[in-house]
Amino acid sequence: VAKDLGLQLPALHQRGVGVLCEGRAQYLALHGEAGRLVTAERIDKEQLCRVVKKCVLRCEVIVEGKM
Repeated sequence: VAKDLGLQLPALHQRGVGVLCEGRAQYLALHGEAGRLVTAERIDKEQLCRVVKKCVLRCEVIVEGKM
């Protein structure tokens, strides 16, 4: 994520970079030391997408301030 945003690792904390997923559960998180996207909890496809054929997990990377 840091590389894709063109930010150095310390800037992730300074800019308030975070990950926000649809729904109540936060399945993904930003690993602050490495600047990588990681799973924050177990993702159960059968539970998450039991009534739809195409399973999509929508998340946004949030950055405070202007880029």
